[in-house]
Amino acid sequence: MKKFINTSAQDKGKRLDIYLCEFFDGRLSRSQIKRLIENGLVLVDGQSRKVHFPLHDSHNIEVSFFQEEQGRIIPEDIPLDIRYEDDHIIVLDKAADMVVHPAAGNQEHTLVNALLYHTKGRLAHIDTSPRPGIVHRLDKGVSGLMVVAKNDAAYARLVESFKTRSIKRIYIAFVKGVVAQLEGSVGLPIGRAPRDRKKMAIRFFNSKEALTNYRVLKRFKAHTKVELSLQTGRTHQIRVHMSYIGHPVIGDTKYGGGDFVRIALYAAELIFEHPITKMPMHIKIDMPEELAAFDKGVYDI
Repeated sequence: MKKFINTSAQDKGKRLDIYLCEFFDGRLSRSQIKRLIENGLVLVDGQSRKVHFPLHDSHNIEVSFFQEEQGRIIPEDIPLDIRYEDDHIIVLDKAADMVVHPAAGNQEHTLVNALLYHTKGRLAHIDTSPRPGIVHRLDKGVSGLMVVAKNDAAYARLVESFKTRSIKRIYIAFVKGVVAQLEGSVGLPIGRAPRDRKKMAIRFFNSKEALTNYRVLKRFKAHTKVELSLQTGRTHQIRVHMSYIGHPVIGDTKYGGGDFVRIALYAAELIFEHPITKMPMHIKIDMPEELAAFDKGVYDI
């Protein structure tokens, strides 16, 4: 579905997002309009613009609702390991080989495809986002707990909880080498690697602050089991920080962890307040079977 709008001289000077809020008169929220603009689904005279773009005398505006654009996001009957579900949220254990949402070159077999089938399309921002329901993510190769929003109210409150860091995420990893300190923190900024845009790196410009806390749970001959918690949520954050201090996650070929059947990292616990009912939530999962051998000392690399 697309909507074509012609502005007039009386609209001169209005911000694009504010103008569209007035035009749709409550049918779309300002946050929904912002997402449409940021996802390139609003064109002004054939060009995508920023939310604060000032209108001039007249423009031709084209608004594409994501429902049409997401025709390629097809619901798929893929099994999900759901640990909690109600009318507002789903908490699930994502498989290590599953990508969270569709992207260029990877439109099928993602978590979003599976969620669309499971919920019959009842996910937050289903018409305005290429990642309906998704408020945070896990890398492909990393398994564990994720919380997904089934409606817009739950989505907004979960996003705010992540911003204020009131949601606690605890990860378990097996890293190469024997970590000397019992506990510590890595607080170095992370940005795109200059020579490989698919990798992240410690950078002191064009980067964002990042803070990872770690605690040694068990030491082995040549590897260490660590518990990690995040104060920020940067792409590949744990993997980059642990690699930087000389203890890459086992199986993480991108950051020096060597080859294994998967990345030896999983999101083990989620502790948060339910976004609607305010009920305290604490969900914990067992270690994936393929990592248990590291925990028993069977493998020591």
